[in-house]
Amino acid sequence: MTAEWETADDYSSYLRLDLILDAQRPLSEHHDEMLFIVVHQATELWMKLIIHEVEYAQRNVAADELGPAVKALARVVRTFEVMTWHWQVLSTMTPADYLMFRSRLGSASGLQSVQYRAIEILFGRRRPSILRRHPPDERAYLHRLSDRPSLYDEVVALLGRRGFEVGPVAWGKVEPRVVDAWLTVYRDPDSHWDLYELGEKLLDVEHAFSRWRFEHFQTVRRIIGRKRGTGGTSGLDYLRRAVDHVYFPELWEVRTRL
Repeated sequence: MTAEWETADDYSSYLRLDLILDAQRPLSEHHDEMLFIVVHQATELWMKLIIHEVEYAQRNVAADELGPAVKALARVVRTFEVMTWHWQVLSTMTPADYLMFRSRLGSASGLQSVQYRAIEILFGRRRPSILRRHPPDERAYLHRLSDRPSLYDEVVALLGRRGFEVGPVAWGKVEPRVVDAWLTVYRDPDSHWDLYELGEKLLDVEHAFSRWRFEHFQTVRRIIGRKRGTGGTSGLDYLRRAVDHVYFPELWEVRTRL
């Protein structure tokens, strides 16, 4: 049977612009609040795409289809690059501009972004304690993600299927057997080209993600200095620690060992 697919009536209805363009609801009359809302909403849309692409890459790694996985991860890199430029737009707002409406944010904070937490989990970072900050429906979603293998778990499992002796990876630790596997790949890339390409693309993703977090740190530093964050965090110090997170440590360790 031929599937019956819905078709769009026009550009606006296809993109649901009535909903998207009606979603900006400033809580003050200050001019710059619109900028603040649009930048953060656009970031959430891009993060939705990143989650979509990373999950697609995971499925393809699990199926030993590395070409589509690498292509999806290349798209993730470009998406992080676009998101990084968002901070340049936001930084046109001065500290005085932000203070005109900051109090209207209440306890709302980027710390509460469920999609940011999902990206962290998909890359392998699991922190059950921080999930308590989210409402029950978001918490349930994040727990479901946490119960599944991460992208890097799937990559390490792939190394095992290719005959390398590997052990499970854990956040914040370097697994020596996984380092040894990557060393073999990197010392003879011609014999392991698809794994070599995958490893490099993972590092591209982490590099782009790190640059986005660094620009976030710098933008906050420029606009509010060392004030506490609206969500109750230490603000700049919290973001500084986030910049230092490493998601694929064995791939970084290879650089030292080669």
